[in-house]
Amino acid sequence: MKVRNSLKSLRGRHRDNRIVRRKGRIYVINKTNPRFKARQG
Repeated sequence: MKVRNSLKSLRGRHRDNRIVRRKGRIYVINKTNPRFKARQG
C-alpha cells in the first residue's frame, strides 16, 4: 500500500478503483487488482 498526497490522480489509473473513507483516512481500494491500494492521512 502506498501513502500519497493526491489520491484523485491514483483513482483514474484503473476502472475498478474506489475511494473510501474509513476512520478519518481516505483509501483507494481495488478488488480486482490490489496493486493499486493507497492511503491518505
